[in-house]
Amino acid sequence: MTKLMAIAGTGNNTSSLPAALLPSRLRFNPMPSCLRVVKSPLSIPARIRRRLFTDKVRASSSAAVVIETTPDPIVDEKKLNIRKNVLACPICFERVIWNGDSNLSLESVARSSLECKTCKKLYSGKDSHLDLTITGGGKVYGEPMPASTELFRFPLVSFLYERGWRQSFSIWGGFPGPEKEFELIKDYLKPVLGGSIIDASCGSGMFSRLFAKSGLFSLVVALDFSETMLQQCYDFIKQDKNFPEENLIMVRADISRLPFPSSSVDAVHAGAALHCWPSPSSAVAEISRVLKPGGMFVATTYIVDGLFSYLPLSRPLRQNIAQISGSHVFLSEKELEELCTSCGLVNFTSTRNRMFVMISAMKPVV
Repeated sequence: MTKLMAIAGTGNNTSSLPAALLPSRLRFNPMPSCLRVVKSPLSIPARIRRRLFTDKVRASSSAAVVIETTPDPIVDEKKLNIRKNVLACPICFERVIWNGDSNLSLESVARSSLECKTCKKLYSGKDSHLDLTITGGGKVYGEPMPASTELFRFPLVSFLYERGWRQSFSIWGGFPGPEKEFELIKDYLKPVLGGSIIDASCGSGMFSRLFAKSGLFSLVVALDFSETMLQQCYDFIKQDKNFPEENLIMVRADISRLPFPSSSVDAVHAGAALHCWPSPSSAVAEISRVLKPGGMFVATTYIVDGLFSYLPLSRPLRQNIAQISGSHVFLSEKELEELCTSCGLVNFTSTRNRMFVMISAMKPVV
């Protein structure tokens, strides 16, 4: 075929034609009276020109077929379906109707809107996330939040969180650091790897990004009440050119009113967050609701079991701290175990290092 195409392109000389393709009157005759070849493309017999043209068209058609029959990526469609089915109305807990671009980029998700088919409430996307709080989008009504919650909504705090604040936990609290914590988390989550995970109170998305880049989960939901924290997570993602954006969505939500159907997610992680929640029992009860049977809850927090725990007024004092600031002080691992069991979780385990503690518990299998 290559030789034939070259022949069609020369046009000035047919001496390079294979002898088998030339009519007998044009074939080289070793006799002394050699034939002179006519130097014109029209001198190539019509049947040969037709054959060359036909072969050229076939080659072009063949290449076109290869391009047209290239299969579309299946993984994106599966992940898109997971995204569309994982979210629910925080009022009705019914799955929402997804209205938006089918593209899997963070930008398209943020531009999408969600509608509850039961209460008809519409939830809209923001610059970096989907807002699925009950009062989200309202311009007049709003509710005051505890100081510990409002603190993380300040842009400066969100900016500093991953630029020194979180790292200080290792110095005075005994936190082993993100990489080591991530390894411990993966050990606890082995039974549910491959499923979906919510990174609750994700902050600037330190662990959300690790979960997404690990490829160990079908979908990662970076969830926080702070818009500025979610914006920081978005900025970090955009700085990473190789980040798998199709593995993650960002959602603003109240930890005590999670926008997911009951028994719909495989795992929930909450890093350094339990003590910041206004009502840990309400939050863990919600986590228990959204976990599938066999789903795992993994969290890290502080335990203050030193001299403070032996003070006669330690319990009333920490109750006052909780009422004023919204932060909670845990005095023992037993408290955390009772918190989990009271919310229907079983198989409690923990890992300690000074004040740092990582806990895990499981939703019972029916």
